[in-house]
Amino acid sequence: MDTAEILVTLGGLAAIAWVVWYFFLGERQQVHAMVGLGGAQEIKVLVKGGYEPDVIVVERGRPVRLDFYRDESASCSDTVVFGDFGIARPLPAFKTTPVEFTPDKAGEFTFTCGMNMLRGRLIVEERNGH
Repeated sequence: MDTAEILVTLGGLAAIAWVVWYFFLGERQQVHAMVGLGGAQEIKVLVKGGYEPDVIVVERGRPVRLDFYRDESASCSDTVVFGDFGIARPLPAFKTTPVEFTPDKAGEFTFTCGMNMLRGRLIVEERNGH
């Protein structure tokens, strides 16, 4: 191998390492859902090449309303799936779709697109005093 091939190989490995860190290992900011007027924990989620926010914190036993706004028409993001809660909801492009449920168990749960490529985490915590 000559110097140019070594540099290209090292550059490729560095790019792969960055992608793995950014998408799989990097620290994500947790966003806590706010309790709305109706008593449900509410948060707006933008769907555009991923979920923003992609780590959502809610309390167990209190109704949750996640308003997904899909700002794209890519086929991968046309469904959101909360497998642990038995929810699969179509997300029409350029519209807001509410996903409502009451988490009955604490823990960390993954939500994904229908193709399992876009991923987010729902962290369900015990309610204060319960």
